Amino acid sequence: MKIALPFIISAVLLSGCTLTDGNAVKESDLLHHNFILTSVDGKNMADTTKEKRPLNIEFGENMHVSGAMCNRFMGQATLTNGVLTTKQLASTRMACIDEQISQLDQVIATTLNNGAKVTLDQGVLTLSSSQHTLTYKLSDWVN
Repeated sequence: MKIALPFIISAVLLSGCTLTDGNAVKESDLLHHNFILTSVDGKNMADTTKEKRPLNIEFGENMHVSGAMCNRFMGQATLTNGVLTTKQLASTRMACIDEQISQLDQVIATTLNNGAKVTLDQGVLTLSSSQHTLTYKLSDWVN
């Protein structure tokens, strides 16, 4: 019995590890973090870190998502099985001179409303859907 007990405990612990994906992004990985947009669909974006209103996404309490492209956006998100979804993303309605940035409003809305697969690796956040891939770098307001 003394010999069997460690094997039983090990088997129980190992079976628990196979029930969940240890690499899946969790809400706690995103909460209270700010990320700056670095690329869209493989095309690098200009660094907006130092600008008054950087192109970003941030995650607040209870998965409140907000950020800016041409316009500011905000909404309530859910993260289920590594997929981030917002059902009703609200947005301001300003006109933008830069056509590329103006188009990003629709890209982020479509991506989040349809559900984006989320990966987070060493401060690089990727939101990907069948249509678009947005890549961000961690850039918290307070270090």
